[in-house]
Amino acid sequence: MKKLILSIFCLFTSYVALAQSDGNYNYSIGVRGYSLMQFPKILHQTNSQDYVDTYLNGVMVKFNDNQISYRLNANYFRKDIRFANQCENCEIADGKVTDYSFKIGFEKSINYAKVQPYFGTDIGFRANQYTGEIKTNNKLSTQMPYNVDADKNGFVIAPLLGLKINPVKNVSFFAETSLDFYYSYERQETIQQDANNTRTFAKYNKWEFLLNPVSVGIQIHLVGRN
Repeated sequence: MKKLILSIFCLFTSYVALAQSDGNYNYSIGVRGYSLMQFPKILHQTNSQDYVDTYLNGVMVKFNDNQISYRLNANYFRKDIRFANQCENCEIADGKVTDYSFKIGFEKSINYAKVQPYFGTDIGFRANQYTGEIKTNNKLSTQMPYNVDADKNGFVIAPLLGLKINPVKNVSFFAETSLDFYYSYERQETIQQDANNTRTFAKYNKWEFLLNPVSVGIQIHLVGRN
């Protein structure tokens, strides 16, 4: 019986040691296949708490050091957008939003198994730009349409939790959730569609807390260690 227990223990130990996929490689590259995200609020957007589906919007490079990996992230999103501004029946905004970020950080795996929970933090720069036209949604209003250019630039810190699965030696699938603490400087320029093209400017500094419930992707591990 003792020999059986010892054999099982040795087999389990060998399995865990061989299961350390990404820790056995110096570098990893990854792609975010799908993300469900909150984006920074645009103007007085009424549905700013809604989540947005994005596909193939991010890349990642990692430098592995056993259970700790140092991460470089880049994300990019660009899309036509339509939303209610001020209130549901006040104004309708039609335009294009561009959002991108660059982050550095770390992640620490909890174990060496094929299923590896991990936690970490990213910090970096995020920019959000919107250009579009706003029209009144009130049939009784005589307000003319106007154009808006709104830019946000700022600092972001994002604690994260994740899970990696290593089905084969050089490949990992990951899923993670994060919360962006975003402090930005915002500049809004409004151009009236009148004879003088009247311009107005507004500037703000603000905090936003943006939840990213899930992001999934794949990582390829490169340059094995001797």
